[in-house]
Amino acid sequence: MGRATKKNWENRILSGDCVEIMNGLPESSVDMVFADPPYNLQLSGELTRPGNQSRVDGVDDAWDRFADFAEYDVFSRAWLAAARRVLKPNGTLWVIGSYHNIFRVGTTLQDLGYWILNDVVWRKSNPMPNFRGRRFTNAHETLIWCARGKESRYRFNYDAMKTLNDDLQMRSDWLIPICAGPERLKDDAGRKAHPTQKPEALLHRVIMAATEIGDTVLDPFMGSGTTGAVAKKLGRSFIGIEREEMYVDIAKERIATTERLPEDALISVPSKRDEPRIPFGWLVERGLLTAGTVLYDQRRRHAARIRTDGTLITDGFQGSIHKVGAHVQNLPACNGWTFWHASIKGNLIPIDVFRQKIRAELH
Repeated sequence: MGRATKKNWENRILSGDCVEIMNGLPESSVDMVFADPPYNLQLSGELTRPGNQSRVDGVDDAWDRFADFAEYDVFSRAWLAAARRVLKPNGTLWVIGSYHNIFRVGTTLQDLGYWILNDVVWRKSNPMPNFRGRRFTNAHETLIWCARGKESRYRFNYDAMKTLNDDLQMRSDWLIPICAGPERLKDDAGRKAHPTQKPEALLHRVIMAATEIGDTVLDPFMGSGTTGAVAKKLGRSFIGIEREEMYVDIAKERIATTERLPEDALISVPSKRDEPRIPFGWLVERGLLTAGTVLYDQRRRHAARIRTDGTLITDGFQGSIHKVGAHVQNLPACNGWTFWHASIKGNLIPIDVFRQKIRAELH
């Protein structure tokens, strides 16, 4: 494709081999990769529904066929190496698969130097039944989320995920229905336009978890364009790569009719690492919390007194809010900002509230 410039690859779907195209993109140029590669899940023989014997619309396309595991491993290594090259040092990659391929992909990820952060189970609320009745209904797929390397200062929008989950920590099992109804793209004959179209809800969560407005998301297997459509809605840039011209046309049309959300609907989620560091002692200096005040954990099982230098003391042990928090719990580490609370008019308030007040003043 020649030398790539931002003008000719950003917010476009590039047609061709993903390895060749990624190797033509600038090094360290994308913030996140989301990949939905071929699963190598060819069925042996035609699958039919019991009773009426109608044919099940499975995946039997040429792009999902490999001669053996060795060939699939070579393919996986090539595209994952190319993806790692274009990822920024602090970028992350998400790859989705089933039991047919995800374990082999995971091994390749580790061999190439990626650092696995989570495996996420996408639980399908409406999975396809097991028509032969010889195995459990396959009701989930697995996503692997990994940083470019062990030392990457990767982005995770913890607060956004917690808010999205009704103010509870987001778990690694996600209950999301498969793509169906009006969202499912159809061809002129009313058949599925793409056999493995992913639901937009899944991509919404992935993109919101690991990117910021204006970041660039690369999808080397763009298919029907779900990644590009969701990225556009959420104010991110995208790069799509797809070798099947039929899918290129479908994705282009879909994304062209997708509208970016209005600015006041988009949520900026700056990384906590980008926020100014606020020592606990600053709260004491400014009188937000005074020396001598007793802090408690959320259940009032532990208590410690604030000293004039911003350290805490409890039963003769003294140190930072983090060290004392870890000590009273007999743990190797503790986030003192969320562990310790001040009693204000009888109510326990996390001391992080006072830190955020100072941050707001600095901004």
